[in-house]
Amino acid sequence: MPKKFNRFVLPLFLAMVFLALPFFLEGTTWGFLVRILGVMGLYGILALGLNLVLGYVGLLDLGFMAFYAIGAYTTAVLSLRGWNFWFCLPASALMAMGVRTVLGAPVLRLRGDYLAVVTLGFGEITRITLNNWDSLTRGPQGISLLSAAVPPLRFFGYSLYTNTHFFYLIFAFLAMAWLVCRRLDRSRIGRAWIAIREDETAARSMGIHVARLKNVAFTISAGFAGVAGALFARWENFVTPESFTFWESALLVAMVVLGGMGSLPGVLLGVAMIVGLPEFLRADLFSRWGGGQMVNARYLIFGALLVGAALFRPEGVWPRSRRKD
Repeated sequence: MPKKFNRFVLPLFLAMVFLALPFFLEGTTWGFLVRILGVMGLYGILALGLNLVLGYVGLLDLGFMAFYAIGAYTTAVLSLRGWNFWFCLPASALMAMGVRTVLGAPVLRLRGDYLAVVTLGFGEITRITLNNWDSLTRGPQGISLLSAAVPPLRFFGYSLYTNTHFFYLIFAFLAMAWLVCRRLDRSRIGRAWIAIREDETAARSMGIHVARLKNVAFTISAGFAGVAGALFARWENFVTPESFTFWESALLVAMVVLGGMGSLPGVLLGVAMIVGLPEFLRADLFSRWGGGQMVNARYLIFGALLVGAALFRPEGVWPRSRRKD
């Protein structure tokens, strides 16, 4: 009985407490935490998508934010043309997946550093294209969705526009992303991905179609990025190429590696450490002990924690556990 309690009831209770937080924080001086948690949720969706490629298949992708940008701009452009968000969302996912599939056909023949360089280049090409395609993306000015032409985001008749509304919307999609990843992890496809990561030659000799399964992981991961981009566009109501830089892709890789490649809870822990921790330090939540010094030293504290984790937990803070079956 205690084991069942710890395995099901306790996590459910903690989840309910977490979901109730916005009601207690909204309207208080701690209300900014709702937005920070929402941003963490967006990066959680992105990190789970990247984990399919980096954590399961072992492909170093340094341009993943390009598909986040494609999803965001697809929603922005379609919204200005009067599309409802619930049609823009699948369109953004499909657009990102389509581009990713076309890219993956020639690119996935490469390995290691060569693949990393090509994906990095594609990410920069995407950003520069969005920056220069004035007729569609309005270039560096960005696209504002604060227009009468953009239909309001509604869910069963309720308008969604506050940080609290988007907190629940984002975490609903994060929960769905988690379930999809968990099902894939336990499937034959997931086992094949792990086999490819461990030894591609041995996997091919066992009859695994390596090229096809790599492209499957490549394509599915882009769907996560497209969904996150659609949510980002409607939450911010503004998209600009400067939101999708190489630095963001590098941080996303760091989240997966630091948390634990292939580990679903590890990936989300990595998001919490890299996205959430600096923001909490910026907020100076511990001012009663350190005054304003905690804010000034937040990057030093953040960097020291990352170096410590890399030295003492090189496999990740929460590594993937070995399955016994």
